[in-house]
Amino acid sequence: MMKACLIHLLFVPVLLLSCGGDGVEKYGIEVVHSYPHDTSSYTQGLFFNGGTMYESTGQCGSSTFREVDLESGKALRRLDFDKKYFAEGSVMFGGKLYILTWTSRVAFVYDAATLEYEKTCRYPREGWGLTTDGRSLVASDGSNRLYFMDGDLKVRKTVRVTLDGKPLRFLNELEWIDGKIWANIYTTDYIAIINPRSGVVEGMIDCTGLLDRGLYTDTTDVLNGIARAPDGKIYLTGKNWPLLFEVRLVRK
Repeated sequence: MMKACLIHLLFVPVLLLSCGGDGVEKYGIEVVHSYPHDTSSYTQGLFFNGGTMYESTGQCGSSTFREVDLESGKALRRLDFDKKYFAEGSVMFGGKLYILTWTSRVAFVYDAATLEYEKTCRYPREGWGLTTDGRSLVASDGSNRLYFMDGDLKVRKTVRVTLDGKPLRFLNELEWIDGKIWANIYTTDYIAIINPRSGVVEGMIDCTGLLDRGLYTDTTDVLNGIARAPDGKIYLTGKNWPLLFEVRLVRK
C-alpha cells in the first residue's frame, strides 16, 4: 500500500499465515494468460468499466490514473497528479470516477466518460482500496474496517472484517466479485474473500509464486491489483510488476 512517502514496518499476523480454520475455503490460482504491465505502475487500484481496464498508481511525485490497453499494457489516456498526492484506490460509480489519496485526506471526482475533473472532496481517513457493489462505494483504510459510502462519500455502514473471529487488518485493494469483496492483504501473497454483510472471511486465495522470482528487479513490490472483467475473467498484478495475469481459482 505505502512505501515511498513513509516507511512502515508491518507485521503479518500468524493467524493469516495459517489461512484460516476449517470454515474458510482455501484456494490457489492457475494462470490462464499473461499480459504486459507497465513496470512504472505502482498499482493501487485496478478495475474494469464496461470492457475497458483502468488503473490508479501511487508514489508521491508519480501518481497517475490510466485507461489501459490490456494487450499492450500501455496507457491510452492518463491523468497525472500533483507531486504532493499519493493516489490510491479508484472506481467508477454513478457516472463518476472516484480516486482516493493515501494521507492527504482528500478524494478526487471526475466525469467517468470524459475523465474531466469535477471536484475535490474532504476525506476523513487514510485512503487505501476502493470498489463498488453497484449501490455504494466500498473503501478500506488499512484497518479491518470496510466503509460503505454514498456518492458524496458519506459513510452509511461500516463492516468489521474477521478471520476465524479475529480482526483481519491491512485490507488494501478491493474488488466486488459475485457478491463478495476480494481484498489484497498488504505485504502478503494472500487475497481474502469477504462476506460484505457480516465481514466474515469465507475464503483465502494463496497467490504465492504468481510472478516468477526471475522477473523481480530492485523496484518489484508486492501483489496488489484485482480486476474482474464483464465476461467474468479475473486479473491480478502487483506494484511495478512486468506482467498482469488472467487467473482462475483452484480449490485446495
